Amino acid sequence: MIKVGDTLPAATLMEYSEVEGNGCSIGPNPVDVAKASAGKTIALFALPGAFTPTCSAKHVPGYVEHAEAFKAAGVDEIWCVSVNDAFVMGAWARDQKTGGKVRMLGDGSADFAKATGLTLDLTGRGMGLRSNRYSMLVKDGKVASLNVEAPGKFEVSDAATLLAQVKG
Repeated sequence: MIKVGDTLPAATLMEYSEVEGNGCSIGPNPVDVAKASAGKTIALFALPGAFTPTCSAKHVPGYVEHAEAFKAAGVDEIWCVSVNDAFVMGAWARDQKTGGKVRMLGDGSADFAKATGLTLDLTGRGMGLRSNRYSMLVKDGKVASLNVEAPGKFEVSDAATLLAQVKG
């Protein structure tokens, strides 16, 4: 399992962005984790799936709500990573109104989740291999803090906890 001090694994996430007005939607576009995190401070949180109850009601809304506070504390970007395809993540971004606040990144084949060692097997619930619920502060591609939830819990990966670590 990834730990504090480790470099984020080499992986490519996918992003789908809506463009308002006369433009076409953009994506899905590959996001090289190493390149996208280089020289930046990122508040990254991961969760089992888009449109699932805790993820939609609490996890994403907390980061959207605290986006300005994260930026004020020196965070360059907030990333939400889920084992869903980029199109689902784009639809979820619309639903959660994350535009300009949280980058919604799809890990469709769970490659990033597997590489971090933070997988969750939900095959028994018909969801297959997913990401565990966690948050991490990433500085220049390295993990500065990591908060991994116990199965079925939502106690340490919330926005308020990570924001306190950013400020601390």
